Amino acid sequence: MDRSETQVAVIGAGAAGLYTALRAAGEGAEVTLISATPLAESSTYWAQGGLAAALSPQDSVGKHLQDTIAAGRGAVRRSAAEVLCAEAPGAVEDLIRLGVSFDADRHGRLALGLEGGHSTRRIVHAGGAATGRRLIRQLSALVAEHPEVRVLEDRRAVALAESDGRCHGVLLDDGGLLAAAATVLATGGAAALWSRTTNPAGAVGGGLLLAHLAGAELADLELVQFHPTAVASSDGGDGFLVTEAVRGEGATLLDAQGHRFVDELAPRDEVARAVQRQMALTGARSVGLDMRAVDPALFPNVVSALRRAGIDPERQLVPVAPAAHYVMGGIATDLSGRATLGSLYAVGECSCTGLHGANRLASNSLTECFVFGARAAHSAVAEPRPSIEVVRELAARPRPPAGGISQESRVALWDYAGIERDGEGLRLLSAERHPLVRLIALSALKRAESRGAHQRRDHPEPDPELDGRHVTVTAEGEPVLRAWT
Repeated sequence: MDRSETQVAVIGAGAAGLYTALRAAGEGAEVTLISATPLAESSTYWAQGGLAAALSPQDSVGKHLQDTIAAGRGAVRRSAAEVLCAEAPGAVEDLIRLGVSFDADRHGRLALGLEGGHSTRRIVHAGGAATGRRLIRQLSALVAEHPEVRVLEDRRAVALAESDGRCHGVLLDDGGLLAAAATVLATGGAAALWSRTTNPAGAVGGGLLLAHLAGAELADLELVQFHPTAVASSDGGDGFLVTEAVRGEGATLLDAQGHRFVDELAPRDEVARAVQRQMALTGARSVGLDMRAVDPALFPNVVSALRRAGIDPERQLVPVAPAAHYVMGGIATDLSGRATLGSLYAVGECSCTGLHGANRLASNSLTECFVFGARAAHSAVAEPRPSIEVVRELAARPRPPAGGISQESRVALWDYAGIERDGEGLRLLSAERHPLVRLIALSALKRAESRGAHQRRDHPEPDPELDGRHVTVTAEGEPVLRAWT
């Protein structure tokens, strides 16, 4: 078996993985970054949102914290929210130091956008809605040039090398083993498990499954955010996300009679349910997003994508409907990104610190990549290397077969664990073949209430006994309710 070693192995080349690799290398560690695609082609490339941080004189860390907790509907892990809000301004400053050029106003100050759930303007963008593209290009270039970072492109992790309750590296699709003192999963999200999604096809929770099969705990899998404004079109644009920032600049949502029916800047769970109700009332596939009063120069890539789909947002309404967008749950971690399996870390969308609660506050997730990526890097560089005996034993293990998700399972997940769900449908879903689909269903059954993005028709009210509680999936696949500090 081919075998190599590194101090820190980072799996995934999105914003979280690239930044974690740079920070670990900056602390003197030898880093190996594994990317399933060539650099600069990760899912983050398509991210339209920005970074949330209290940067203006009218804002404060306390206000950002209040908004995060309010949006999370009583399920936010306060300690994680405090870390994010306090360290977010420093993360923006560090990205500027690394050469990321954020949008500025005519006075040269950072231009701050407004998004749903925020009480003031605090979203920084780079190139308007092209923030993900700008970030990935700059961070990829820095990683490619860094002498302490080795990049393995077009390679996939097929299993974690676990022994005696610790992760000692990763088994690769070419039959090799990369032994590592610390392994950081930054594999992205799982929202493409649902049949209607804003996510690229590969966002099916591969890192979550790797961690679960190795014995790490998962959490909050039932808490899935559905974005209210995904294009509903048969002309190649279906599922394209129209960023929430357009509503921050004045776009409105209109019913079949051309009337507004919701506060467009309410938290996403409210807006998504309101859109769904309108569609149910009329039998329509979509509602209208009115962007005609929005300056198209603010969102050039959104306008271009819509025009390619045959929609002119300067002259006509954009047909939109909810789609699965972001799974708040993931690999359960502490505030330094440590998973429950020793020497394993998770950052970005594949992780679950409890920060987002039951309804992610817009643009907190991109900030999370950098705040907790820095923390994970700092801890990972201190992990001890595995012994050569353990490495030899792990290298000889057989590789597991590759798995995928069927279209039937994706449709079932949309039907039974979509914007609204109930016990009967979830019990049917718990018999699905795909392990993550089963775990999502079991987690949703365990949360016998409605809270934020999790709406049970058979339990329509929140249960005060579940405030601050997280459905945690053990290594055995058993969901249990836990309170996190």
